[in-house]
Amino acid sequence: MFESLAATVFDSAEDFWSWFLDKPLTVILTVVIGLLTIYVLRRVITSLTERIAIGQKPRTVVERATDPVATTTGGVPGAAPANGKRRRKNMLMSPQALADALNVANPRAAERRAQRARTVGSVLNSSVNIVVGAIMVLYILQTIGLDIAPLLATAGVAGVAIGFGAQSLVKDFLSGVFLLIEDQFGVGDIVDLGGGVVGTVEAMGLRLTQVRAFDGTLWYVRNGEILRAGNSTQEWSRAVASVQVPLGTDVDVVRAALGRAVDRVKNDPEIADSLLETPSVRGVDAVDALGLTFTLHAQVRPAQQWLVARSLRVAAHAALLDAGVVLASSTVPYDESAQSETGSA
Repeated sequence: MFESLAATVFDSAEDFWSWFLDKPLTVILTVVIGLLTIYVLRRVITSLTERIAIGQKPRTVVERATDPVATTTGGVPGAAPANGKRRRKNMLMSPQALADALNVANPRAAERRAQRARTVGSVLNSSVNIVVGAIMVLYILQTIGLDIAPLLATAGVAGVAIGFGAQSLVKDFLSGVFLLIEDQFGVGDIVDLGGGVVGTVEAMGLRLTQVRAFDGTLWYVRNGEILRAGNSTQEWSRAVASVQVPLGTDVDVVRAALGRAVDRVKNDPEIADSLLETPSVRGVDAVDALGLTFTLHAQVRPAQQWLVARSLRVAAHAALLDAGVVLASSTVPYDESAQSETGSA
């Protein structure tokens, strides 16, 4: 009796393991390997995007640029200085160090880089979940004996139908991804997206971009409809101020007065930090019935062109008054360049 019971139990265990090692174990391994793959890929993507978002610390950049050992011996303590050519080469900042130094000078660039990296990382993580998850489900269905060929055919037809129906949504999504990757503009930039949409970018998504106009209007623009984008605050800007004087005025006197005006702006402590070059007078740009038009200009930091242009106009007006070129009671001609300030904060 005991021998027959033991034989029955043994047969049942053998049958169980034979069944378990076939399909159930394959399903379990598929789930485990799939989840592990998703975890590893997400960790790698998140790590890379965070490194791009955080970037290099400013202190490291400054130390590298000012460290005499690094600039003369290639960064090897105790080593003898290299020849003159090697020394001059090491004194130049690498492209990555230069980019980090520019990010230190312009914190908005670092914020945009972080936003761009994290958004792209989120898209990649979602793609990993969808792709690996779909492969897992299809393999499990095939393992348990279901025919996935009709399912794949149905999914293909449904995908084509959904693609045609939601092609505008897909277009917006892809356009948003490329806008972020190419860094065409970011939050805080003053842009012209066409169709009268001019203002400050308040939010960027994969489908919509929100732009606040100067009059307070909030524009919602689908990314797929952005055919061109003019960015007034990327990397650097140029302040341009046009000044008009009466016909018959001595050009040399005007240039001398405007030269004193640009020197005044250059020495203004509130304006000096916004300048990337010394303001200059370009000369006579137009002659019409209203008078002679002179242009003052300067390369400035992003989004500072309107402040510097206003300062140039004020300084030019004061200098021309002191020189007797214009009178205090005279009418100041309308300056069309002031229209470029529309959309500025």
